[in-house]
Amino acid sequence: MTIKIGLLCGREYAFPPAFLQRVNEVGARHGITGEFLKLTGTKMGEPSGYRVIVDRISHEVEYYRAFLKHAVLEGTYVINNPFWWTADDKFFNYAVAQQLGVAVPKTVVLPQKSYPPGIDLTADSLHNLGYPIDWDGLLDYVGRPAILKPFSGGGWKHVYKVGSKEELLAAYDATGPYCMTLQQFINFDQYVRCFTFGKDDITPVRYDTHDRQYLVEHEYLSSELGERIVNDARTLNNALGYEMNTIEFAVQDGVPYAIDFLNPAPDFERDRITPFYFDMVVQKMADLVVDRALNGKPQNTWPKWAEMVGIGNPGPV
Repeated sequence: MTIKIGLLCGREYAFPPAFLQRVNEVGARHGITGEFLKLTGTKMGEPSGYRVIVDRISHEVEYYRAFLKHAVLEGTYVINNPFWWTADDKFFNYAVAQQLGVAVPKTVVLPQKSYPPGIDLTADSLHNLGYPIDWDGLLDYVGRPAILKPFSGGGWKHVYKVGSKEELLAAYDATGPYCMTLQQFINFDQYVRCFTFGKDDITPVRYDTHDRQYLVEHEYLSSELGERIVNDARTLNNALGYEMNTIEFAVQDGVPYAIDFLNPAPDFERDRITPFYFDMVVQKMADLVVDRALNGKPQNTWPKWAEMVGIGNPGPV
């Protein structure tokens, strides 16, 4: 019987065909094949037809997310868990990381400046919000300069560096309906993005934030710093359940601060991650999904943060 692995993706060009070709090569002796999903409507109780689905686009297409949740119900192993991905946000990430002993910047989540048009809100709807906000007090807490950025999102969108209350308010007034965080600015001398596969397989890579490019420099980190970054990345992935992710660390005074670790559909395009890391990503992702097709159980994708911070019963293993 053929075991199928499905890929959901959007505007990607190099990774999808290379990944599916490698899956078919690696999986051939196990009767495993990989293909693009084609969806035309989903009936309740209808199995997805796939043992594993790799999701790289459902955060932008609601129908895909609904389909994936149903696929999990019918026994499909989905990378990454669509239920947790739906619920997660970066402010919660930072709070979990802090409790787990991972260094993170001081962070405050802020009330929204405004709300999407069409939502029936009045002043009475917001009576739980206090006024005025002590902007100077918040800046004193995180420090100056500070970073204002969305509590969920990516791609360096709507990110502002502010040095004063006036600059903060000017930036905040432009954020519209987005829920924002105010965060301590880490004046880093090294910056690392970690490719992660299956929670524990971590590859730290030097990243140039100015030109936004990956650099192949294998001796970039000392052995001690590299070990800490890898261990912290493993801790975060196991807490949050992500098996396909990138985790970013900014290093200041020898301390790696976890800056961003909610990237469940990381950039895998060849021209941006370099041919060297592209080949690595294609191979590791193919190996991961073939292993999960043979050995994975859907419950393994659930996060363990409640257990790890001591407020929940041990979860599935």
